[in-house]
Parts: sequence; C-alpha cells; structure tokens
Amino acid sequence: MKKTVCLIGKPNTGKSSLFNCLIKENRSIIMDEPGITRDRIYGVVNHNNKSFHLIDTGGIDLGNNDFNEDILIQANFAIDEADLILFVVDGKVELSASDYKIRDLLMKSNKDVIVVVNKIDNEKRKDELYRFYELGFDKILAISASHKIGIKELLDEITKDLKESSNEENNNCKFCFIGRPNVGKSSLINALLNEERAIVSDVAGTTRDATDTTFNYHGEEYTMIDTAGMRKKGKINEYVEKFSFLRSLKAIERSDVCVLVIDAQEGIIEQDKHILGMAIEAGKGLVICVNKWDTIENPDQALKKWQTLISYEFQFAPYAKIVFTSAKTKKRLHLLMPEIISAYENYRQEISTSLLNECIKEASMLHIAPSYKGRRLKINFINQTGTMPPKFTLRVNDKGLIHFSYKRYLENKLRNSFDLSGTPIVLQFKNKNEDN
Repeated sequence: MKKTVCLIGKPNTGKSSLFNCLIKENRSIIMDEPGITRDRIYGVVNHNNKSFHLIDTGGIDLGNNDFNEDILIQANFAIDEADLILFVVDGKVELSASDYKIRDLLMKSNKDVIVVVNKIDNEKRKDELYRFYELGFDKILAISASHKIGIKELLDEITKDLKESSNEENNNCKFCFIGRPNVGKSSLINALLNEERAIVSDVAGTTRDATDTTFNYHGEEYTMIDTAGMRKKGKINEYVEKFSFLRSLKAIERSDVCVLVIDAQEGIIEQDKHILGMAIEAGKGLVICVNKWDTIENPDQALKKWQTLISYEFQFAPYAKIVFTSAKTKKRLHLLMPEIISAYENYRQEISTSLLNECIKEASMLHIAPSYKGRRLKINFINQTGTMPPKFTLRVNDKGLIHFSYKRYLENKLRNSFDLSGTPIVLQFKNKNEDN
C-alpha cells in the first residue's frame, strides 16, 4: 500500500498551497465541503515514479486557550492514518503557543515528523532556520510553496524510502465492492464465500475499514476488498465516516476491478454515479451489480427496464458489465464472478500491433476524419503501450487536428473489434516524430 503523508499546522501557514503544489493541481480533492478548515482533503502525489497519499487538514488554533474540538478530532484521525507527518510552520513569524501545542500532539503520536518551514523565499530567512529546532524534531526543511522553492528536495526526502511503482503483472485479481451504505456489499462477500467472514448488519455504515479476503474460485486465487459505504459528502457527519471514505478510496486504488453495488429497491441516485466516477478516474475495471433482486416483482420485465435505465444513467461508462443478483437468496449470484474475471482479463488484455493497425485502417476508410482549415488528420500507426487499463498510442500527422467526436469514434471501433468490455481504455495521440 502507498505511504500516507499528512499536513498539520496552525492556520495560514500555507498548508493548502503546499498541498496544491505537491499534487500539481490548483484545487481540493475529494473532501472539499464548505467549512474547509474543518475537513481533511485527500490527494495522490507522484514523484520520480513513486507515489504516496497526501492528506491536508484544517488549521489548528489554540483560540480561547482551547482547540476547536472538530478540527482536533479531524487532525487526530489524519495523524492516526499517516505514516509521515509534515508539520508546516510559517517562516516569517515567531513560533506561537499553537505551534508548541501541535508539537506536543505530534510528539505523543510517535510518528515520523518533518518540520516544513514555509514562506522561505530568500537566503537571508533561510539562515534563521535554527530557531525552529526549538520544536524538538531532527528533520527541518525550508520551502516556499507559492514560489515552488525547495519542493523537489521535500519530495525527495518524503519518497527516499519508497520503492518505484512496478509494472509487473500480478496474476492475483483484486476486486472491491463500492457503493452507498446498506446496499449489501458485505452480504455479497459472505454469499460469495458461503461463510460469515464479514460483519453483516442492517445498520448503514457497519463496515468502517477496508477488509481483504483471499479465496479460491475454480482453482484460482482472488482477493476481495470490502469497503465502508460512501455517503454523499454533505451527509458525512461522523468523523469516523470521513475516515472510512479515505480508506474506501485507497481500496479502489488497490483494486483491479471495482464492483459498484446498487440497491434494486432504491434505484439509481446521483451518489451512485459519483462513486462509479471515482473508479473510472482511477482507471479500474468496472462491474455494476444490482443487488436485492429478490425484492423485485416480475424480474424478467424489470430486467429490460433496468438495463435501459443503467445505459441512460451511466452513459459515461457504457463498457461496464452488469449483473443482477441477490445476496440474500443467492439467486443469479453465479453470474457475478465470471463478469469480474472477464473485466479483469480485458483490463490486462494485450492486442497485437498488426490487428490494431488493421482495425484503425478500416476505421479511417469507413469514416474519414473531418478537415480543419484545409488539413485532415492522418493516422500513421497504432500500437499498445500499456495494460491495466489498456493504453494505445496513435502516431498522427498533427495531434492538434483531433476532434473529441472522432476520438470517441476510434474508441468505439476498438471496442467493437476487440473484447474490451468491463475496462476503460486510454488513447494517446502523438505526432509522427514526437518522442515517447
């Protein structure tokens, strides 16, 4: 699993600026509800083929001789989750009572800590770093998040003990169940295992942590990752649920295939789309499982209506595989694993270069690319440059001539020519002489 790094500090030390600088996006990720000072924000940082999770937290202020209770609870959860803590202080001002109170909090955690002195944008202020050793931590680094000074050195320090990301294939398929609370994720796991290996309850939010379970199916080993139910952000009122949300995101990242579980009684709501969108953004194989099918009257008629509904509501993921089942009665349960396995195999699929070029040549002849200012897109060559998910690189005369509708046409052509159901695919366009 990826290392988790947490940003801690009092208000206005530049934690959010540092967060955005590290993730290379000028926006908050996932948990960006109103009242940002009280919420943890989550992102993933990539550096030199290494990556780690990053959590931002609200500023901790001693105001009125006491911490804001909400912020302190959030900070404690983030500290518990972290492997490394970046204690961000303001290099332009003197250390305050809040800084020392945070220091005491971090000392008690027994976690690795780097003191990050922000707003150091010239050599003169860098000479004053010695005063921050009063905090009692050995590792102190000077940066300026707004000017991007010292960021590389900080990233080098954070990732020095991390292994580079590996592209080696892992034949053990890992899949997770995602979805809103109380849709039957844990019940599906128990039904598949045919034993009570996960806690099952009618109380929403029973599963707080992501839990791995390895099992054998038709002689092959698979790993299921159960996750906490994901509520709509505005309804995440318990701090533990926010903590569970972060772990659910990690479960998605660790999986090859994500199974979105929908309650057949409740139907599809916006939060289901949001959850599936996170799996798509993570580039994972997809299966949509409509659970509690035993509660549906006239299931044969309902099946066609549901298929139409899913096609409409999830039109941004038309390639997702669909299963209708009941964890309670185990009806149609036998259809679930074959679809997960199929999505996984397609997720890892490799297609020969000759077949790809035949497909694209035919697509170009059937539907000539539109011209723009007297010029027309010409595809010279295509080859597969990655798996999990499949990635295809197309060499063209000018990638500036690509229209999104033609890109979608090419993707559909590839999907129709090869079995790529259940997996996203990535199309990358490069000019003929452009370096890899």
